[in-house]
Amino acid sequence: MRIGFIGLGNVGGKLAGSLLRNGHTVTVRDLNPDLVAEFVARGATAADSPRALAEAVDIVITCLPSPAASAAVAEGPDGFVAVLKPGQVWMEMSTTDYAEVLRLGAAVEARGALFMECPVSGGCHRAETGNISIFAGGPREGFDQVLPVLTTLGRRVLHTGPLGTASRLKVMTNYLCTVHLVALAEALTTCKAAGLDMNTTYEAIRISSGNSFVHETESQVILNGSRDINFTMDLVSKDIGLFDDLAQEHGVPLEMSPLIVRLFKEARQVYGDREFSPNIIRRYEEPLGLKVLGSGFPDQMVDDEPEEPGYEVVPRR
Repeated sequence: MRIGFIGLGNVGGKLAGSLLRNGHTVTVRDLNPDLVAEFVARGATAADSPRALAEAVDIVITCLPSPAASAAVAEGPDGFVAVLKPGQVWMEMSTTDYAEVLRLGAAVEARGALFMECPVSGGCHRAETGNISIFAGGPREGFDQVLPVLTTLGRRVLHTGPLGTASRLKVMTNYLCTVHLVALAEALTTCKAAGLDMNTTYEAIRISSGNSFVHETESQVILNGSRDINFTMDLVSKDIGLFDDLAQEHGVPLEMSPLIVRLFKEARQVYGDREFSPNIIRRYEEPLGLKVLGSGFPDQMVDDEPEEPGYEVVPRR
């Protein structure tokens, strides 16, 4: 099966690497020529445009930073939608707006091709090891068709229902992740200010009801000082903004969501769009003149989830 991959960034590059590592024939496209050259050296083929890529493959996968970026590669002057044929598939793995998913899906279906939204969750380190979770929205027969590719990329795969369901669930989970991150920033800074040992604080959270996936990953990079999660504040703002828009669209009177949106808007103004997202903790450290650090934390993030063979297709209940 010939697969084309557009978007070789923090997550996309890891996913495309899994395809190569598992023996797929991969054609790649990215605006960064250095990333393309790296993949060519690993055995991929480069495409001159999104359209040329689609003309050479059976499945097009996109993993891009915004709905506008996805629309540009799909419908721009060299966009690929215009050349899709019956039997071809577009798997959209970006975190995007569900209204765009429905609009682009209709355009793909008008060409006789299959559109599946397949956003991922779990971070760059899990994308790199093929251990990421995947939400897949679209017709059940389409899900069955792309399942062999999805299980190459991730260990937990959930068919969420028709188009639009996966994108809405994905922005919800990213919102929850962000709430957990801000709460951890406040908790860690408070414990530091109170004179508690940060290694002990980390373990107390980890073994308690206060634990979370976010703590076991992002607290590590806070305490080791790198703050490097390969995810930046502008992307956080995009994701939590999409969730807030969804709530407003349905008249849900949220209180925490607008606060989190404001916190990251203000943080971007102070620290910049491309600041790593765990550095939201600077908002709490700097007024106190503190640096929240532990000792002995690895430079690289450790994923404590036990490695188990195979994958899990998660049933919808």
